[in-house]
Amino acid sequence: MSKNQTIDEKEMNITGHLAELRNRIIVTAIFFILFFLVGFIFSKDIYLFFQGDIGFKLTVISPGEIIWIYFTLASVVAIACTLPIFALQVWLFVRPGLTANERKATVAYIPAVFLLFIGGLVFGYFMFVKLILPFLLSLNDGMFNEMFTVNKYFGFLIRVTVPFAVLFEIPVIAMFLTALGILTPQFMRKTRKYAYFILVIIGTIVTPPDFVLQIVVAIPLIILYEISIYLATIVHRKKQRKHEAFMNNSE
Repeated sequence: MSKNQTIDEKEMNITGHLAELRNRIIVTAIFFILFFLVGFIFSKDIYLFFQGDIGFKLTVISPGEIIWIYFTLASVVAIACTLPIFALQVWLFVRPGLTANERKATVAYIPAVFLLFIGGLVFGYFMFVKLILPFLLSLNDGMFNEMFTVNKYFGFLIRVTVPFAVLFEIPVIAMFLTALGILTPQFMRKTRKYAYFILVIIGTIVTPPDFVLQIVVAIPLIILYEISIYLATIVHRKKQRKHEAFMNNSE
């Protein structure tokens, strides 16, 4: 085989991968748009659900805030519902490079990605409604008239809840990367103190400047990291046993 043929085959492979990647992105974008439309239609119901937990009516100070809340709630719905579609497209894209065992092991992560994201949103929302918001309101102590605009309230709510939703993906990401041999439990243990530091900083960013609240938020995140190490260890041991069994059979 000539050198030019080899180069042409490589270029064809790259072109094929790029075409497949484009198709995966298009499929994900189509589902995002569909879920966005569904979220937009039910935005009023979603808004009334969230308003029922705060016990007061929010205010709008410009017409733009009305359409803003529709687009914001629809976007959150679209992101959450499109996440498993996105995970599936990523898995389908990398599947040709995986072994049969790796395919079986990693396909189960697709529903886990969605469930953990929803769990993170629920946890973040619970922390906001039960701890963060009451703490902030208690600082008022009758000094000010309270008037919350839709833009400011939901902007702050999303800033608190979305980081939790992302961080709750740590276990499945750790397991997935361990199954692919990219990450090891030993590395996660070695970098534990740095991970703790980052998680504490994140807890500080998403909570008010109150030490107790920051600790309350940081502790679940640290526990989540330890769970990730434990799950990654299980995946790593299974991977090692399969490798040893394969080597013994080949001998």
